[in-house]
Amino acid sequence: MASNLTRNCSMAKTVLCVLGTRPEAIKMAPVILALRAAGIRHTVLGTGQHREMLGQALGLFDIQMDHNLDLMQPNQTLASLTSRCLTGIDEVIRSLDPACIVGQGDTTTVFCASLAAFYQRIPFAHVEAGLRSHDLQSPFPEEWNRIAAGRLATLHFAPTDTAREALLREHVPDDDILVTGNTVIDALSSIRDRVTPFRFEGFDRYALITLHRRENFGEPVRAIAGVIRNLAERHPDFGFVWPVHPNPNVDGIVREQLSGLPNVRLTKPLDYAEFLSVFMGCEFALSDSGGVQEEAPTLRKPVLVLREETERPEGVVAGVCRLVGSDPTLILDWTERLISSEEERSAMRRDISPYGDGCSSQRIVASLAQRFLTPNLS
Repeated sequence: MASNLTRNCSMAKTVLCVLGTRPEAIKMAPVILALRAAGIRHTVLGTGQHREMLGQALGLFDIQMDHNLDLMQPNQTLASLTSRCLTGIDEVIRSLDPACIVGQGDTTTVFCASLAAFYQRIPFAHVEAGLRSHDLQSPFPEEWNRIAAGRLATLHFAPTDTAREALLREHVPDDDILVTGNTVIDALSSIRDRVTPFRFEGFDRYALITLHRRENFGEPVRAIAGVIRNLAERHPDFGFVWPVHPNPNVDGIVREQLSGLPNVRLTKPLDYAEFLSVFMGCEFALSDSGGVQEEAPTLRKPVLVLREETERPEGVVAGVCRLVGSDPTLILDWTERLISSEEERSAMRRDISPYGDGCSSQRIVASLAQRFLTPNLS
């Protein structure tokens, strides 16, 4: 779709792609690769909001950072991260004078990129625009980050019609919105055939667990870990695989409650290929991750969403995802059902993904070229 349009564009200015976390890297990688395939000059700026995990994800797609701010510090506050991130991005923008800036999702990095672009009067394009939970405290601070990025964006790449409708309700001009699908499906599609489903030695069946959102820190993660311990003891022949987020608000509690159980495997954070391997091999997942909710329909995996609400309602409407929050009774009940009943698992599997067809990045690159890059008339 993009090839004829973009190959005729002037390369005088660069497209600046800004990312800072592992999920951003995974979802921006297909866009960067599409820019590369189209011959469009682009620059990759990593803020290092997630240090090791960011490099892991980019390496899988053979992408190198042109600039790395390396911002991550132990126990950093949101205020200190935001101030350093904004200053660092601003300095890179001043040195490059890009044609446009592209950011993805709802992180501190995308908020700072949109604000720095606004201050420099440079167009900002928002990938995965229009997601809303309508609760500033959940997810925190992500709901604010994406609202602010959306308010400052020039072009909005909405993954679904639901996201587009949310933007229209906020009076974003229809001409500035393009429904593209979600680029995580592009990433998934590009490496899925290279991945072999994980086998948990000694266990024919297992569940995948991930947890990282701030609203689950403290008592919620303790309660969730307690439920997993209960389930592991009730079902010694069923496995649980938990790649533990390195944040001490998660890691310490999870390891304290679950270390030593023979049917629970606690791992370090996995690279994307390793993670897909575990996801593809599991019976179902328990997660507060947006990416897991988006990938689940394509992989035909049920997900119990460890949140009270979701800005990705399409998976819930489709029946692939079910909100259980951090309520121990609800988590225990639904996990028991999915462990014990093939009928319950089958009811949550769908053959069609509401999140895209794997061609989102081509649509995005074609739109960027048409909107921001000057045609080469020579």
